[in-house]
Amino acid sequence: MMERESLLSPAGAQSGPGPGSSNIPEYSVGAISSAIKRVLEGTFGRVRIRGEITEMKRYASGHIYLSLKDEGGKIAGVIWRGSVSRLGMVPENGTEVIATGKISSYGERSNYQLIIDSMEFAGEGALLARIEALRVRLRDEGLFNQDRKKPIPFLPRCVGVVTSRSGAVLHDICTTISRRFPRDVLLWPVAVQGEGAARQIVHAVQAMGNLPVPPDVLIVARGGGSLEDLMAFNDEAVVRAVAACPLPVISAVGHETDTTLVDYAADRRAPTPTAAAEMAVPLRSELLADLAHRTARLSSGLAGILQRQGLRLQAVAARMPDLPGLLDTARMRLDDRAQRLELALPGFVMRARARLGQTVYHLPAVETVLGQRRSLVDTQAGRLQSGWERYLNGCQMRLLRSPLRMEAVQSRLELQRAKLEGVARHLEAVSPRAILERGYVLVQDDAGRAVTSSGALPERSRVRLSFADGVRQAQLDPEEGGPEGAPSSAGEVPKKGLKRRAKDRPVPDRAACLSEKHVPQGELGL
Repeated sequence: MMERESLLSPAGAQSGPGPGSSNIPEYSVGAISSAIKRVLEGTFGRVRIRGEITEMKRYASGHIYLSLKDEGGKIAGVIWRGSVSRLGMVPENGTEVIATGKISSYGERSNYQLIIDSMEFAGEGALLARIEALRVRLRDEGLFNQDRKKPIPFLPRCVGVVTSRSGAVLHDICTTISRRFPRDVLLWPVAVQGEGAARQIVHAVQAMGNLPVPPDVLIVARGGGSLEDLMAFNDEAVVRAVAACPLPVISAVGHETDTTLVDYAADRRAPTPTAAAEMAVPLRSELLADLAHRTARLSSGLAGILQRQGLRLQAVAARMPDLPGLLDTARMRLDDRAQRLELALPGFVMRARARLGQTVYHLPAVETVLGQRRSLVDTQAGRLQSGWERYLNGCQMRLLRSPLRMEAVQSRLELQRAKLEGVARHLEAVSPRAILERGYVLVQDDAGRAVTSSGALPERSRVRLSFADGVRQAQLDPEEGGPEGAPSSAGEVPKKGLKRRAKDRPVPDRAACLSEKHVPQGELGL
């Protein structure tokens, strides 16, 4: 009680009788706020509070403000920028955590808050449930399908490693690779736990795949640890980066019993980093032994093949005849054929001569053949003579009957001649040439149409005048300028002459005779 009273009796408190006063001490606002802060910090010190994160906000300054709540209440909390990287996890709204820190107050707002310097998930069961929910979601997206897995190269040129530089993992991997089959190792050091570890791993995996000369296989590894220590490899961004990596990825996170989501997304999972190195490169001694074994088998097989082929060659050579013997046999056959040919040629000539003599014997005599041909010619001549006489008799009879037919034809011709003369006289009477010979003239325009009236064409129009003995060109009503009676241009008829010719005969008869109704245009082409 005495310590409690001393905390509540600051220098700013006043006591004693006075006007309107009592025994209750009087404090200023700053004094009471400082007193409350000292009581909270001195009484509680460091505490661990379990609750669900809510109202979390990350400011540009790097500080994180949040609240922890449960069924009974809510308390404000703050994570200073220097403590964010040491949290060991990434806080998210809705996550149940256990926050460790100290209680303090903020007098300007009259509230108290928890200053958090470390944080962990509230129980392993909740953390596993969160990891399982993420695994199911990524599995449904197809990130863990077997058809996405890439094969590990048999003998990689370079092995990429994403792990911590200071851990024993790198030493185990390098030692195993140098012992089994020395290969180049390309390290990309990252933090494997704590704040920012997941971001570094994602960047390292993506950068390894985008190098100008990337490694042939990539190992993502870290040593063992608790579930909270391995949370960076259960991060969704890390899992997606491993699944999207163009390089074959071997996951070696934790010990043999530890399983992370990266193990599902990787192309191969190794129980330990040493096993990952063994998967990446083969054992050189085993390769040499296998190569020696295969070489021995090839040598043995080749020797067997050569032996079998040699035996076959010997057998074939034994069955082949002797070449000199073949030549002697062919030479003897050639001599025999030559001898037989010498004997056969005279016999062939004798047989041909005998066949020729027999053919001559069977040929008929020339006199016999000529007699037969002569009798055939006489027979054909007799038949031709009788046919010619019958033809001449028929022609004579037809000639005797022809005068009667000629008289009928002549009378018919005279009748047709009379009709033709009548038609000719009629045509002569209506012929345009006859009309033109009587002094009439056919007037036509440039298109060849007959001009039947004086107003049919305008002045100075060109016309064609058809006479009985030829055609002339003229112009209607030309200007007076030349001598009287002389044409104004070459080929034109004087105007007065045309008028006198028109006065000589009645116009109606000429128009009636020269119109296109009586004489077609085609008959006037003179």
